[in-house]
Amino acid sequence: MYKQGKRFATSVMLVVMATLAVLLAACGSNPGSTTGSSKAPDDKQVFVYPVAGTPDLSDMDPAFAGGPIGPTLIYTGLVQLNEKQQLIDQLAQSHSVSADGLTWTFKLRPNLKFSDGSPLTSQDIVYSINRALEPALKSPYAMVYLGLIKDADKLQTGAVKTLVDDSLLAPTPDTVKIITKQKAAYFLQTMTYVTSYPVNKKLVDKYGKNFVDHLSEGAGAGPFIMSKYDQGRQMTFTPNPYYYGPKPALKKVIMAYYKDSETIYKVYETNQVSYAKIPTSKLASASNLPNNQFHLVPILGVQYYAMNYLAKPFNNIKIRQAFDLAINKDQIANKVLRGSAIPTNNIVPPGMPGHNPDLTGPAGVTSTKGDQAKAKQLFAEGLKEENLTLSSLPPITLSIYATSQDDTNQAVAVQQMWQEVLGVQVKIDTVDVNKLFSELDSTTNNPNGLQMWSSYWKADYPDPQNWLTTLFAPESSFDNYNYGNNHAKDITDQKKALDLMRQADGEMDITTRLKLYNQAEQQVVNDAGWIPLYQMETGKALKPCVKGYDINAPFMPAPDSWGNIYISNDKPCTNV
Repeated sequence: MYKQGKRFATSVMLVVMATLAVLLAACGSNPGSTTGSSKAPDDKQVFVYPVAGTPDLSDMDPAFAGGPIGPTLIYTGLVQLNEKQQLIDQLAQSHSVSADGLTWTFKLRPNLKFSDGSPLTSQDIVYSINRALEPALKSPYAMVYLGLIKDADKLQTGAVKTLVDDSLLAPTPDTVKIITKQKAAYFLQTMTYVTSYPVNKKLVDKYGKNFVDHLSEGAGAGPFIMSKYDQGRQMTFTPNPYYYGPKPALKKVIMAYYKDSETIYKVYETNQVSYAKIPTSKLASASNLPNNQFHLVPILGVQYYAMNYLAKPFNNIKIRQAFDLAINKDQIANKVLRGSAIPTNNIVPPGMPGHNPDLTGPAGVTSTKGDQAKAKQLFAEGLKEENLTLSSLPPITLSIYATSQDDTNQAVAVQQMWQEVLGVQVKIDTVDVNKLFSELDSTTNNPNGLQMWSSYWKADYPDPQNWLTTLFAPESSFDNYNYGNNHAKDITDQKKALDLMRQADGEMDITTRLKLYNQAEQQVVNDAGWIPLYQMETGKALKPCVKGYDINAPFMPAPDSWGNIYISNDKPCTNV
């Protein structure tokens, strides 16, 4: 997803340069091992989790949570994904689907409570899902993740006033029924996203949207409560005494905010945080950290450049293809990022169900090194079709939000490639993340919006639908590039890709589904819907004293897993 902290997945083959062999050798044992480690006293049971950026309490409202890190501590849903990407029942103790594939029934666990001790029933769940979908709330994510629910679209237009007792049913206090508008094999996967998680209606009724300023009063039913918020600095979470599952062994989780990943790694080295993502410039030195602190973890995420199909010159498919093929992605991954990334032409990366290893890049180019001669040819043809010359080409700007020096370095490297291959001087505009998101929203249906921008996507759930329909369907709030919603000469091919996606979305046979998604992805890549750059690998560091925390897990620990995470007396550890 665009936002920092987006959930992601693993299980890919490591493809790294030989120079990183020593780094991989450092990834030996399981950091979750608890063998031979005595538990530290209660006042040391503190896990400090750093985040690059600025804290935003609105992200603690499930309806607005774009990066579900903090929210998964204080909320939980009917179903969830565990550390191995497996779907598990959470608030539900069981689930089933009707023979027609449209009605989903969830039986709740007994005696569920919010963190203030008040009962959590089926009514709270249908209320919360309906709340997220209410148009007055203006959730940017509700229709993306809950749009399968029958009549959700009618709620947006005002044709129906509520989905409660329509497609959201609570026939008994411990039974939830949800009716979908179509068969969808991935429906339960969408329900793992934080948007569907129940919030305490008492707080919303009392404070409205500002209930996030009062989270300690019982907002959610997850394993923690937010007990303190230091504006601009950190959030402190303590165990929820009413959590139904295993109680957290930790006494505090502190989410500390820092300027960027470079700063986070510096404070990790001085034992101020328990965990850190390692900047690529520090990978070699990090491999020397003692006691198995260093880990190189591949993740299910793709860095890419997007282009606005309504903005000249990217309304022309040949020009889009030329910008893609002018880039040597191998150089970006291996030189700029020091081998800590896997160059790709794919949208759906390795490790994801439906990954297509036989996919080709635009114009049938198979190499991730691009095809500079082909790029020049396509660019010249595209300019001619648009009655443009290099001198009359509109100024082009690449907008980026840089969380590290790596982001800037890769943009500069690509800028040079476009200059050398196409003769185009692209301006780099580094903007504040909030400004970028605002401008992205205004780029939808807008030829005067952003022209081109850098972004990334990390999986919400392990299904190719989350990489295709979620991102490229015009009805999705993520289709800021206006794919399938333009007047380009290749619009028919774009619509064919969308038809394939929608057909796959409703197909219950997994083999047929994945084949349809493969065909759709190939068409999107042909159209240069994105310029995929590389699949991400992340260097991570974890203090030896942290036990039970799976550093290789795709997401934050599942709610029940916090019962197994604790601080030992091993050194070095965080100075709390």
